[in-house]
Amino acid sequence: MNPVDFSSSMLATLGALGRGTVGSNRAQQPEQPLELYEMEGCPFCRLVREALTELDLDVIVYPCPKNGKRFRPLVATMGGKQQFPYLYDPNTDTGLYESADIIQYLYQHYSEQKAPATWQIKAIKTPGSLVASSVRAGKGLRARAAKQNEKPLILYSFESSPFARPVRELLTELELNYELKQMGRTQGSDWLLPPMRKRLAPSYSPAQRNRRELLERTGRVAVPYLIDPNTGMDLYESADIVAYLKSAYAK
Repeated sequence: MNPVDFSSSMLATLGALGRGTVGSNRAQQPEQPLELYEMEGCPFCRLVREALTELDLDVIVYPCPKNGKRFRPLVATMGGKQQFPYLYDPNTDTGLYESADIIQYLYQHYSEQKAPATWQIKAIKTPGSLVASSVRAGKGLRARAAKQNEKPLILYSFESSPFARPVRELLTELELNYELKQMGRTQGSDWLLPPMRKRLAPSYSPAQRNRRELLERTGRVAVPYLIDPNTGMDLYESADIVAYLKSAYAK
């Protein structure tokens, strides 16, 4: 990632006050994956993604950028209008608009408690999310010509990661649906960058489920990590993933 892009991505993380970093083990994982129709650059969609990271809930993301043709029309069919974010839960056959309603639903159904007061009062967290969107200057909002993927890609990420953000923005712009596997931090050693963790915590044993899964798969834990079942490609590093997606899917 070039320094300018990284700087603005880091500013977006700071603007949102680092929300969407820490995960928990409170949520019960749904039998069928949740579906989120959204845009990476949308500040209201970001609020939902932050809550998903905090609850440690994986989700299938269906990108709906402006001028998008793949999934935007589907939302109007499912819910009656093209408004985002839109969450569909196949486990309960429930569809919801409005970030506050979605977050309340996620907490009540998958953690058996009401959303914390800071989530219930929308005005508390919305300004920071608006700032985070503004510093990225419209990235992750508009569709660009791309080939379609047959199977959803898989992305290991957590919402606030400045390295994962450019990957999610490009996935949105290319309208590539993907399974978002949460990688929220749950213990002190999760906060160390991989090279530092290797030195300071050589016996690192992650507690979070997807971190354990990634360690078993690759022998290391870092964000982002992309798996493309359509081509058999899997790789780390934000810049490498972005270059791959452009090469494989952008027209």
